[in-house]
Amino acid sequence: MSPADLSSLQQRLAYLFQAPARLQQAVTHKSYINEMKEKTIEDNERFEFLGDAVLDLIISEALVARFPDSPEGDLSKMKSRVVSEGTLARIAKEIRLGQYLYLGRGEERTLGREKSSLLADALEALIAAIYLDGGLPAAREVVIREFEPFLQELTRPEVTVDYKTELQELCQKEFESLPTYQVIRETGPDHQKRFEVEIRIQNHPHATAIGRSKKEAEQRAAQIALDKLRKGERASQEE
Repeated sequence: MSPADLSSLQQRLAYLFQAPARLQQAVTHKSYINEMKEKTIEDNERFEFLGDAVLDLIISEALVARFPDSPEGDLSKMKSRVVSEGTLARIAKEIRLGQYLYLGRGEERTLGREKSSLLADALEALIAAIYLDGGLPAAREVVIREFEPFLQELTRPEVTVDYKTELQELCQKEFESLPTYQVIRETGPDHQKRFEVEIRIQNHPHATAIGRSKKEAEQRAAQIALDKLRKGERASQEE
């Protein structure tokens, strides 16, 4: 399958590249470069790295402006939700980014154009390309427009951070398996029940929490497990 004409992607983004080579690099996966005899272009991994930082800045800036009374902890949780791999993949699918990617034959055979992780990375690379081409104002305009539905969800009073979904995405990425939840204890009378839930990842206990309902206990346990896993990631990066 050949990639689609990149001019239609620019129309969808409402952004015309001054240097089309930047857009070309943003949609070029390393698997495509590995199969080329002449290395005339680079893959998008460096752009992905930069795009992650640019996206982080733009969304952080938007959250601080929209939620002036929210503490740092709440802002961090909201940002994690907005810039999660799941959100990035959904936006990439909405703009049909997969059809523009340059992939190697192996990725084509394994349906790389539909892989959430690959699409999320490509979207970050695309954000970096816009930033390098048109500066922060151009990147901000595109990011806020595409992420607006997800930012608006945060303003709904009934919407809270879904730690279970975040944990599921992290476990799929890091362990290629899903966490399991088990009620290990129920206490109190029927009208004041307390549920203690344990989370197991790869059949190992990772966290327990108590709530007034199974759902509340599961969310609290997922939050604890997420904090532990992320602290472990940061510690390994600092070593």
